[in-house]
Amino acid sequence: MTVEGLKKRLDAIGVPDDLYSLLIGGFPNEAYCLIKNGEGWEVYYSERGHKSGVQQFVNESEACEYLFEELKIYAGKYICPTSHLKNKKS
Repeated sequence: MTVEGLKKRLDAIGVPDDLYSLLIGGFPNEAYCLIKNGEGWEVYYSERGHKSGVQQFVNESEACEYLFEELKIYAGKYICPTSHLKNKKS
């Protein structure tokens, strides 16, 4: 999987964009990050200017697969569970 493929898969399952940062790096607040780090790849969670849970990978595909597995639990969780009721008449 590539970073572009990861983005498409996350979008397809409804993971909100503000939960992750791809190839930007830095310390976005409360976001999972994936960056190219020298010869390898790094995935970490950023919160309040600190990295935690840092994982190192040799290739892009492994890093993307790991991040997808971490983020897929958020799939569709930010959709209002009663949104389907808005168009129904009482």
